[in-house]
Amino acid sequence: MELRIFTEPQQGASYADLLAMARTAEACGYGAFFRSDHYLVMGDGDGRPGPTDAWITLAGLARDTSTIRLGTLVTAATFRLPGPLAIAVAQVDAMSGGRVELGLGTGWYAEEHSAYGIPFPPLAERFDRLEEQLEVVTGLWSTPDGERFSHEGRHYSLTDSPALPKPVQSPVPVIVGGSGARRTPALAARFAAEYNVPFHSLEDTSAAFDRVRAACAAAGRDPAALVYSAAQVLCCGRDGAEVSRRAAAIGRDVDELRANGLAGTPDEVVAKARTFAAAGASRLYLQVLDLADLEHVELVASEVMPQLG
Repeated sequence: MELRIFTEPQQGASYADLLAMARTAEACGYGAFFRSDHYLVMGDGDGRPGPTDAWITLAGLARDTSTIRLGTLVTAATFRLPGPLAIAVAQVDAMSGGRVELGLGTGWYAEEHSAYGIPFPPLAERFDRLEEQLEVVTGLWSTPDGERFSHEGRHYSLTDSPALPKPVQSPVPVIVGGSGARRTPALAARFAAEYNVPFHSLEDTSAAFDRVRAACAAAGRDPAALVYSAAQVLCCGRDGAEVSRRAAAIGRDVDELRANGLAGTPDEVVAKARTFAAAGASRLYLQVLDLADLEHVELVASEVMPQLG
């Protein structure tokens, strides 16, 4: 099982904080460093120094790291037009030497949209826009060099685009996430290299994987062609006292974290991670909420990662 680090910088993080965590993850051998795409703090706190843009951050990390893969879990389709998004991701992919992955979703956090003047249509329209964005972004990237791309949709129209620049990777891996019962599996089957279930129970994650496998079969795609992954909050310590200290640092209860995340000693984290592997997950995104605690990810790399390799 591959372990990846997933961060939530809208809760309060500078670029320097993210770079330190990304470099630590790289040095420790994690498969990737991912970040959320949000513009407003959630829950308690003021989010200072303020939000950092996901793709500007990844552009910096593309130049300030060497080997670790980089991506979003997930970019909101409400934030950017699909043509400029395809350009930005292709450019960051080139800047990184081909290490970028694009997670793309509907957007869901209404308050951040109102806080920064971003339109927030109803859910059905957001899904329509997401589907069109996936069509446009992947269509631009897959258009043969020298040919043109056009798209006439309900929400986006592109006419005679040169479909440039091209990313280094062909294609850039696209991640579709969520646990929706109908549209999400269909979009994953059609567009995704990876399907991710964030912050759900083992049972709900397994059921969501099954829905995507069924959607792939219905679409004539081999379900095994997708990577299946899950995201879980991380709170690991060498003993109970260290677990409690880390839980307190992120404002969470240890028992709640054990029930709803990967929490406990390294052996406890390994045991729960293996249950997700048994359900079909070959990747786990470890949500690290205290970006100053670099020793946390070092501990997991030394004590958990070798047991899941």
